[in-house]
Amino acid sequence: MIDGVPRVSVITPSYNQAAYLEQTLTSVLDQGYPDLEYLVVDGGSTDGSVDIIRRYAGRLAWWTSEADRGQADAVNKGLARSGGEIIGWLNSDDYYLPEAIQAAVQAFRENPQAGLVYGDVLAVDGQGDPLNLLRYRPWRLEDLMHFEIIGQPSVFLRRSVLEQAGPLDLRFHFLLDHQLWLRMASLAPMVYVPQTWSAARFHAQAKNVAQAGSFGEEAYRIVDWMRSTPPLAERFDAERRRIWGGAHRINARYLSEGGAAGKALQGYWRSFWAYPPGVLRDWKRVLFTLLASLGLRGVRPLYLKLRKARRA
Repeated sequence: MIDGVPRVSVITPSYNQAAYLEQTLTSVLDQGYPDLEYLVVDGGSTDGSVDIIRRYAGRLAWWTSEADRGQADAVNKGLARSGGEIIGWLNSDDYYLPEAIQAAVQAFRENPQAGLVYGDVLAVDGQGDPLNLLRYRPWRLEDLMHFEIIGQPSVFLRRSVLEQAGPLDLRFHFLLDHQLWLRMASLAPMVYVPQTWSAARFHAQAKNVAQAGSFGEEAYRIVDWMRSTPPLAERFDAERRRIWGGAHRINARYLSEGGAAGKALQGYWRSFWAYPPGVLRDWKRVLFTLLASLGLRGVRPLYLKLRKARRA
């Protein structure tokens, strides 16, 4: 802590994202926050990422490049090395917007009971052009149980609550962040700040595109985990229909993003059967998915073009 300013630790797990890594690094280092600790955990990249990290090594608190057991393991390594009161986690193809860290610190000051704070996320494509603004709401633990997803790069964590919740669970590889938010939200409130703090990149190599089908599979595993994990288990029966509706909806959404329109429609139907209001909220996605399933190949590019136009 410097002159009453809490230390903020930001951790970037990295693996073969050289095309985007430098923008990620500079977006953190140029925040201008007075007590910043930045840690980069590379998984043994072979694409030139290590050369980029070395160029900024003098401004990093710590970095390494070595084989690991995946993203959760990499972030946990950084957590174990970090010392900040507030923690940020920024993947190597995403980036912070100006003054994001300062805004998160202010949110914690104004909400001393909060375990995590979060803002909105700007979705961008591989070239950095805006696709959509992901706006959230002031959600509670029950909303997370219904699979309301918060964009991970705009989340900041209070270390004391994180230490109670424990590190990332190595059994999860796709919704690992959501599973951690559930554990933390069961211990302390979440606070939403209606500001855009980060940009998340959607590109062909991103997990949410290249491995879209795996997200839904993991959502169902999280449902099983909630059923047997206190205090979530005590709430499960009362929330059962909305939980299953949310899991099916997330499965369908990622399948649609990954181009599996037919399977996505099956997921949307299951979600509607479990909890109709959740699917009705996603009617635009359902419509485009239906058109894509009918063989209209230009639907997805048109959908993305319309989202860009709306942002512009």
